[in-house]
Amino acid sequence: MEGGELEDQSNVQIEEQAQHIQIIGDCCNIYINSPITQQASNTSIQLGANTSTPPRTTQGSRLSELPSPQDHNYPAREQPATYTFGNDVTRVDQAHLASPIEKRQKTVDVADLLARELKETYRSRCSKLCSVDQVFTEVGIQYKFGRNDSWKTLNSYCDILTEAKRDSRIQILEGEPGYGKSTLALQLAYDWCNNVLKSTLGRIDILVVLNLREIGETKSIAKAILKSLLPEDISSITETDVELLLQDRNLKTIILFDSYDEYPDQYSKGNFVAKILGEKILRHTHVVLITRPSCKPAGCAPHTGQIKLTGFDESAREKYVRKAVTKGDEQATQRLLQAFKSNPILRDICQAPLFTVIYAHAAHEEQVFQEISSVTELFRYILKCFHSHALKKCESEREKDELKRYAVDHANLDKVAYESLAGENQQLIRKRNYLVKELGNGLHQACVDTGILIEEKVLNHKYALGDEPYSFQVRFFHKLLCEWFASHHLVKLVKDHPSHDPTVNMDPNDLQYLFRFACGLDPNAASKVIQLLKRKEDGDRFALLCALEQRGNGNNIGLDEVRDLMSGIVEIHSWDSRLLQRTTVQLLELASGNFSHHVFPVN
Repeated sequence: MEGGELEDQSNVQIEEQAQHIQIIGDCCNIYINSPITQQASNTSIQLGANTSTPPRTTQGSRLSELPSPQDHNYPAREQPATYTFGNDVTRVDQAHLASPIEKRQKTVDVADLLARELKETYRSRCSKLCSVDQVFTEVGIQYKFGRNDSWKTLNSYCDILTEAKRDSRIQILEGEPGYGKSTLALQLAYDWCNNVLKSTLGRIDILVVLNLREIGETKSIAKAILKSLLPEDISSITETDVELLLQDRNLKTIILFDSYDEYPDQYSKGNFVAKILGEKILRHTHVVLITRPSCKPAGCAPHTGQIKLTGFDESAREKYVRKAVTKGDEQATQRLLQAFKSNPILRDICQAPLFTVIYAHAAHEEQVFQEISSVTELFRYILKCFHSHALKKCESEREKDELKRYAVDHANLDKVAYESLAGENQQLIRKRNYLVKELGNGLHQACVDTGILIEEKVLNHKYALGDEPYSFQVRFFHKLLCEWFASHHLVKLVKDHPSHDPTVNMDPNDLQYLFRFACGLDPNAASKVIQLLKRKEDGDRFALLCALEQRGNGNNIGLDEVRDLMSGIVEIHSWDSRLLQRTTVQLLELASGNFSHHVFPVN
């Protein structure tokens, strides 16, 4: 089968199966009968090979209830079996045939090995810099089932896999940039690894958390798991093992796909993620796909559920500050909370947990509570903190001079960031060799040292004999940073080529901060960007939101317009575009501290 993927089939002849699947009663679901000839495959498919791990005894798992294979004797078959794999035929001697219970035991052994290796990977990722559990704070979460259903509030992130699952096996979890989507995925992985009591994940046999931005050009989920999650060079688990385990209905499996909005293959027809969401494969598996609201996949099963993160409210923001920033220092806590309460602009921006995190840590560390009047001004402050932190690590004056130089001279990075977002298909991950060539060694290394760029080592599954099996990919720490640097190049383009539209392939739904940054960076460029926005569908109100970015430059542009536009009765219709709905809400939130208004959602 293409890509090594197995489709669910219940009543298929054994001889038609590439992996020799046989269903035997309640206790034996999937097993493998023999290795495949070298002409058919270069990997062993003897399930449980080189493993001696006893079956798990996790509460709630049906695997632990199976009887021991030593307790039963099963007669061998009288005739060798013949199986077909592609165009090759494999004959199996009677000596290779084991009892159904023994084969089931091998499945359990490999499932246990896979779970242990996945947990090893997740523990490593959850403990980078600090344990995710030490900083994770609940955000608002809502869910609904079907278009006509109303949004319901979930009490906890743990309910994503229980309460929200009751209505749907496939769920799309959406959140705006910086709302903690990837952190939530890490927290779920942490709960599974550590058997957290409040979580229901302790009863799950296999939890797969795949970051889709890391697995471009990967044809199957089994290959993706090998490439992204299993220990380098030491795992004895094969692609076929993973395929069979994912197919096994006796195993309780959950798959989390993170960063779909950064998935390189999202526009490729027939990618394995689309097949899973469309229930063409793995129809029995619980799947949660995490993405931005502006980048939802098409072709999902009709009963797909929807979940959305609604960000930090004041209570969640205070909880995070106490838990992860001030840690018992009540005086520092009150200073930070007062900074949020006294600044409606900052309070609005910091509904996104990422902004809360960066601002709170930076202000607490520097003991400086800078007045913030726009998103652009906040990001200037964030970048200043990035560079200030990196300078403290420099061991020589020469290194400091290099960092200071590239803090202001980053035109090549601006261009690469813009090109990553301006095409029909965004390219958010680049090969390191390409970036070094485009940026130069000095700028590239400075960006890595400051944490703006992240390097990741990935396995090359198609490498030839003598080639390096691994390569390095580079991405921005967060897509918002990519938008920040891209906005600098956008400013340059609209000033150098006033008659040209460099935003033609850019959707404000997906890249709202890029447009807001561009308007905040340069007053002259702002007027041109606003004109371009007004030509886009429902761009008028969003253009006004972008115009407000000029307040960081001492300009009160837009405040009178906001007062006139948002006072009185404001209607938000279900048929309004997402851009119009979101912009209206943001303008109302900005205006709410200055005058009264009434909002009536109209269906």
